[in-house]
Amino acid sequence: MSDAVDGIVAQWRSERPDVDVWPMGIVGRITRLSRILDRELKEFFACHGLERWEFDVLATLRRSGPPYELTAGALNRAAMVTSGAITNRIDRLTARGLVERVPDAEDRRSVRVRLTERGQTAVDEIVGPHVANEARLLASLGPEDRDRLGGLLRGLLESLGDTSID
Repeated sequence: MSDAVDGIVAQWRSERPDVDVWPMGIVGRITRLSRILDRELKEFFACHGLERWEFDVLATLRRSGPPYELTAGALNRAAMVTSGAITNRIDRLTARGLVERVPDAEDRRSVRVRLTERGQTAVDEIVGPHVANEARLLASLGPEDRDRLGGLLRGLLESLGDTSID
């Protein structure tokens, strides 16, 4: 069985037999898979009245534990976006009543972003169906394949320096 990436790799091997194009097979599949997963997740969250980034911010706050709040900087690191982008995201979530800004008790110059009751309800209602949707997307993998793929991807991420959740 072959996929579109096999065809691309075969074309390169034909056109440039002097170049060992094996990395294209892996990177190409990861890239294509990322696009498919992004599209599927975007559709899923849209059905629940959220953007994917909104869920990411709400879930980051929820999994941080009580009182479900973080600094904007911590959210920025978790989201891997610019400080301007995280400010915009916080503004939009605040306008929807899903998060609120609260003064930092330890540093009066700083503000923390806290999940509101409405935000906690939203993330708690969607996390179960979200995980079920991800399981649906990975249904073709058996338990051993899931463990092996997870380990391989973990090792690749570690080798590229991605070892922190924030």
